[in-house]
Amino acid sequence: MDIVNGFIHIVNGIYEFLWGDLIAIPLPGGGTVGISLLVLLLIPAGIFFTVRLRFPQIRLFPDMIRAVTEKNDHSVKGSISGFQTLIIATATRVGMGNLVGVVAAISAGGAGAVFWMWITAILGSATAFVEATLAQLYREKDPLYGGFRGTPAYYIQDCFGRKGKKSIIAVLFAISGLICWCGISQVISNSVSSAFENAFHIPALYTTIVLVILAAVIVLRKNATVKVLDILVPIMATCYFAITLFIIFKNVTLLPSVFARIFEEAFGIRQAVAGGFGAILMNGVKRGLFSNEAGSGSAPCAAAAADVGHPAKAGLLQAFGVFIDTIVICSCTAMIMLLAPSDMLQGLEGMSLLQTAMQYHLGSFGTIFIAATLWLFSFSTFIGILFYARSNVAYLFGDNWVSQTSYKVLALVMLFIGGLAAYTFVWELGDVGIGLMTIFNMAAILKLSGKASNCLKEYENNKKGL
Repeated sequence: MDIVNGFIHIVNGIYEFLWGDLIAIPLPGGGTVGISLLVLLLIPAGIFFTVRLRFPQIRLFPDMIRAVTEKNDHSVKGSISGFQTLIIATATRVGMGNLVGVVAAISAGGAGAVFWMWITAILGSATAFVEATLAQLYREKDPLYGGFRGTPAYYIQDCFGRKGKKSIIAVLFAISGLICWCGISQVISNSVSSAFENAFHIPALYTTIVLVILAAVIVLRKNATVKVLDILVPIMATCYFAITLFIIFKNVTLLPSVFARIFEEAFGIRQAVAGGFGAILMNGVKRGLFSNEAGSGSAPCAAAAADVGHPAKAGLLQAFGVFIDTIVICSCTAMIMLLAPSDMLQGLEGMSLLQTAMQYHLGSFGTIFIAATLWLFSFSTFIGILFYARSNVAYLFGDNWVSQTSYKVLALVMLFIGGLAAYTFVWELGDVGIGLMTIFNMAAILKLSGKASNCLKEYENNKKGL
């Protein structure tokens, strides 16, 4: 028991170090801005990559759109297109962070938090380009599933390892990823079972059993993952976007006041005097970083698999994925909340807050729609993270079906346990996993960013015919 408590204490300490306020900056009016280690790392890195690559997220936006529509020439048997890898990455990005996460950010930081989420996404898209391009440059052929595979562990290996020996940092990255994704599995099932119990009064056990059976049927088959996500992700994202547009048009007269509120509160015009600017800024930034995952090393596991004409195209696709996640989907959730009467939402939090806002807009259908949307978002996230896990498992244990299947079974077990009970410790373990992934990944991509920069220059020269 003492050993278990000691382990929990260590994990809690690491969690606070990564996600807690490392420094506090005093503000006029008596407030402070608390800044975590990951914010200190990711925001300056996003600015650095943006400047070094000459604002690719703005300058090359048309190229991102063209990359989405580029066809896969299947140069390697079993390969998947750039669009399919964008779908996989979007499946994992678009999840709890886009629903409950946005609600939490606005609840704690006000409407202004939305603006800082947008800024974080713009900077994060440059980081996403660098890590995805590097994943393409260091990818390998996949003897088990076909096509290509890759993970930041491969470029971390080149950056910090010695020839013929695995890098300790690369190994730690891969382990952190597997721990993180097991933790996320529990969070997913717990959120889905809770939402269905609220909306339909279905016992958590029944929802969890159905969820696990459906997941097992998909993930235990060799190549069902990509096929399912190809169908699921576009449908769920389009439906959520369409419903939001309907709500916006229904409340179009309120739109100017909503945007005015976002921009006024973003800079703490009213809140600065009361010392609330720090909450606005940090909740928007932290939630933006958590939602779009840029810099964490997750999306490169999908980017490496893309069969595209040039490595930079995979980078452009993942930069576009950050745009979809935060600028589009997170903004949808924000609009649903901010267009509902604020007095109706007072005292509520989490899914209850979002379901109440949807009930105001769409009646009882709104509550059902949010529960179904959460189910789709979460289910696609689970399928996507197991695609990510493939390359990390292969890096650690080699190419064999035993290790691949064992991790899938472990994730399914965690999915089942999470649906029946919420273990705060496991949630923190997942956050520690993604935090450590980010530290290890960022150390490598900052050092290797020159290769991504050269790759982008080559892509642009090829486009010009030089």
